[in-house]
Order: sequence, then C-alpha cells, then structure tokens
Amino acid sequence: MAFQAKLQAHTQPLSLSSFDTLSTRRFGPYRSRLSLAAAATTTTTTTKSPSLQVLAFAVKRSPKRLKYASPRFTKEDELVYVEVDPSGADSWKLEPVVNLLKEGAVGVIPTDTVYALVCDLRNHSAIERLRRIKNIEPLKPLSILCHSFRDIDIYTTGFPRGDGQGHANIFRAVKHCLPGPYTFILSASKELPKQCIRYGTTTAKYASRKNVGIRMPDDAICQAMLEKMEAPLISTSVKGPKENEWMIDPVVIADTYGPEGLDFVIDGGLRVADPSTVVDMTVIPLKIVRQGKGPKLPWMVVED
Repeated sequence: MAFQAKLQAHTQPLSLSSFDTLSTRRFGPYRSRLSLAAAATTTTTTTKSPSLQVLAFAVKRSPKRLKYASPRFTKEDELVYVEVDPSGADSWKLEPVVNLLKEGAVGVIPTDTVYALVCDLRNHSAIERLRRIKNIEPLKPLSILCHSFRDIDIYTTGFPRGDGQGHANIFRAVKHCLPGPYTFILSASKELPKQCIRYGTTTAKYASRKNVGIRMPDDAICQAMLEKMEAPLISTSVKGPKENEWMIDPVVIADTYGPEGLDFVIDGGLRVADPSTVVDMTVIPLKIVRQGKGPKLPWMVVED
C-alpha cells in the first residue's frame, strides 16, 4: 500500500522495538488496518515486534482534497489517526504528522481548550483547503497558534506598550497569561500571509493590514507540534453543525470531517467544551469579546 510505505518512510528514524501495540478503531463505514507486524518480523526473529500505534482508514474521495491539494502534497485518500498521551510523553508519535503538515496537510490537534483544525501557515494552498473543509466564509480572519513570544513578534506588531498617559505596559501582564486559554487580537505584521486576513477580496483598496487572533496554548501535545514545525499553525476551532456547538471527541471529529478531506487527527483525549477567552487588544481599554476558559483579569473590560 503506497500510503503505508510513505508512513514507514516518515517513521524510519524510530525503532520498531519502541512502538506500542497496534490499535484500530471503527469510524462509521470506513476502516482499514495499518500494520507494521510483517515489517517487524523481517527485522528481528528473536524478540517480539510491537507495532506502531497509528491508525488509518479509507474515506470517500473528496473533491475538496483533490481540487485544492498543494502540488507538493500527494498523500492518498486516507485519514491518519494518532493517539498521543495528553502529557506529551510519547510526542515522538507526532513526527509523521509534522511531515504531512509541511507537505500541505490539513488536520486536527488538541489545544488547552477545544480541538483545532490546523495547517501550515507557510502553505497557501493548505490555507485554502482548510477554509473549504470547514466552509469558512472568505472574509473571516483566521487565528494562529504560536510556540513562543518570538512568533508573536514576527507575525504581529506586538502588545500595547505604556505611553506615559495612564496606559500601562500590558506586555508585562500578558506574560503571566501565556501560555494559557486566551486569544489576543493584535494588529498583523507584513509577515502574516494575506490569506489569513484579507482572503477572497478583489478590492485594490483593501491593502491596509488587518488584525489577527493569536494563541499560545498551554497544552503539551500542541506545544510539541509547534516546536517541531518551527513556525505557527493556522487555526480554527472545530465546531459542530449548530452555533457554539464544540466537537470535543476526536473519534467523532474524524468521522465527521474525514469525508470532507481531512488528512489527520491527533487524539489527545476528550476535551471540555470551553473555548478560549477572546480579548481585543487593538482598542483602549482592552475588551473581552468572548468570555471563555480564561478568567477576566483587572485590566480587561467586558464588551457590551
């Protein structure tokens, strides 16, 4: 199977002796097994050969995937399902998924709030696919997941600084909030791809930089992904068909979005249906646009 060979190539640096036992799971009518048992037995005949705990299953051919896939992304029509300990202790399992992301994949990863649909910020074709998989309206901006304050400095103009007129240096306060369950809206820098903030426009006057929501999740799996990617990820929360309905079960997410063209799901366990607190930092005073998991702090004002 071509995909199995490709996945084995991604995981080549790993020792088969370190793999957990094979896990399979049914997603609606779609199921197939990805087993490395045969390969393991050819490697050694004296020890037991565990198998890689990565699950793949076939899905219906998706026009969204075939039409909008990046030229560099040639993965076959299968969804990769990887179970990772919430502590991130077995983050080595993420290596194949990181490679897929760099090739243009779109997938789902856990955060410290709800699950997020993500892709590589540097891949324009992947950003387009992400919008179509979730059916996001063209002019809606996307958020980015950052690994460090350095990423925030690159892709935004930064946090408000003290101006000597009674406005405090908010950066010092923010440092105590991140990593954490907040989305801070900041002015985007020129480094941020236009697909994130002015996608779908044909107006020549639409040239001024816009705002972008930034997150630095306090989640071991998410942070491990971002560290391996060495760049932020474009992100949007995984929602159900109803307004403000969050999908928190990775199995249900895989079953729902797999046929839509999703490429992988990282299972970090069930999440609580509590999104991040969104704070607009482009206005004075700073306003909470949406109250979520992050508590209201003294320097935040609740928007009417």
